[in-house]
Amino acid sequence: MPRRGLHDSDLFDSLPPEEPERRTEASKAAGHVRPATPARPKPYTITQITRLIKERIEGSFGCVWVEGEISNYRVYGSGHCYFTLKDEGAQLSAVLWRTEAQLLRFTPTDGTKVLAFGRLSVYEPRGQYQMVVEKLEPLGIGALAAAFEQLKAKLAGEGLFSEERKRPIPLYPRRIGIVTSPTGAAIRDMLKVIHHRWPVEIVLAGVRVQGDGAAAEISHAIGAFNRLADLNKPDVLIIGRGGGSLEDLWAFNEEVVARAIAASRIPIISAVGHEVDFTISDFVADVRAATPSHAGEIVAPRMTEVLGRLDNLRAQLPAALLQRVELARQRLNGLEQSYALRHPEDRIAGLRQRLDDLLSRMTPAASRRLENARHALARATGRLESLSPLKVLERGYSVTLRERDGAVVRSVGDVAAGEVIKTRVGDGVIRSKAEGGR
Repeated sequence: MPRRGLHDSDLFDSLPPEEPERRTEASKAAGHVRPATPARPKPYTITQITRLIKERIEGSFGCVWVEGEISNYRVYGSGHCYFTLKDEGAQLSAVLWRTEAQLLRFTPTDGTKVLAFGRLSVYEPRGQYQMVVEKLEPLGIGALAAAFEQLKAKLAGEGLFSEERKRPIPLYPRRIGIVTSPTGAAIRDMLKVIHHRWPVEIVLAGVRVQGDGAAAEISHAIGAFNRLADLNKPDVLIIGRGGGSLEDLWAFNEEVVARAIAASRIPIISAVGHEVDFTISDFVADVRAATPSHAGEIVAPRMTEVLGRLDNLRAQLPAALLQRVELARQRLNGLEQSYALRHPEDRIAGLRQRLDDLLSRMTPAASRRLENARHALARATGRLESLSPLKVLERGYSVTLRERDGAVVRSVGDVAAGEVIKTRVGDGVIRSKAEGGR
């Protein structure tokens, strides 16, 4: 039903009537009597007039889709989001309550062109009309696609997609862990392929692979496998599901799953959807499989091929052993023909002669070094003797000491009358007794 336009008469139930036109001077001259002016109706308050406008706007528009560009986007501590939608000619204030904001698949930013769905209302304290947004989608690209590109850029910037952090898949696993729906076609396909190719133990962690809570279950299962004891831990994990829409595969695009894959100590194969489907899990995992069946082929070698290689090796083994023996025989023959083994005494004699030559050159050099050291010692001894106190005494000097404590006598006051003293001269010691000093 088309929405009718708003007219002035639609906004208010009643307004004060206009004042009647004043009579002309001619009427007055004719003696007409002017009727009494009717009583003025009670005026509206600002609150009343604003509330009436709000009721009219909300009752007339209902919910609408609005196209515009986001500006002044702000998220408050309450979780509510406030922003402006604008185009070339006007702007519209908008609010997105926390409960709706938590459901957004992308992060709104200034400059993003969007489609907003919601209802028009009036914020009475400011008398400002605004849009209460219930849904918000990027214009020209779906919300899920925008969220995918935003998370992809974020994780790539952190290095979670780098080849350096990816680990090799074991060639011959003894135990394989699978994280998928226990009832889907994907698990049946993987089991069929793996059991057909390679005898191996398989441990299934059944989870939801789409809908609310699926991402949490997938990430929890990955962590649970990593927390197992080493004896029970799988050698490799496969996470995945069959094909579906972007919404169906979305659990494998959630950040919580990507973080769990990156933190896993067990190598992971991501097998989500069909060959044309790409998820965030594919980029973070160590290996991407085009389909769940392809994951089974990657993780499980074909038994017939392994047995064929063993048969080839078994057939090549005798020839390889004979070749090794022949190479060893040729080496031995070469050694037998070598001069050193045929005439070992010549080799020993040559080494002895070289030793004598080294000794003959070493002896003169050692003698010279010893003679130089002897001269250096004599020179040092001469310098020390020249500084010796005994040499001073030999030149006619003497030193007197008190016998009781060996102290040097430097003054007559250092010796008492009758005290024994010793005088050292160049060739000996003279013992005497002091009679007194002056």
